[in-house]
Amino acid sequence: MAKTCPITKRTSLVAGGYSNRTRATQFNPTGKVRKQLNFQTKKIYIPELKKHIRLTLSTRAIKTINKNGAYQTLKKAGVI
Repeated sequence: MAKTCPITKRTSLVAGGYSNRTRATQFNPTGKVRKQLNFQTKKIYIPELKKHIRLTLSTRAIKTINKNGAYQTLKKAGVI
């Protein structure tokens, strides 16, 4: 399963590099690190469809669902 949020379409990021202190003193590569999103598995009830859907969502998507409503958010994202 790809780690992509179906609502926000966000994926992991490659981070890393050098701190400013390392740049100023010497060359000491720190390597690259993959930063993952904060994914949560949620069971969401949609009253318009009278059913539950289990999704793996980012926390930002959960906040969007709480603000705008489940049916409207999932329909706009093309999940339902």
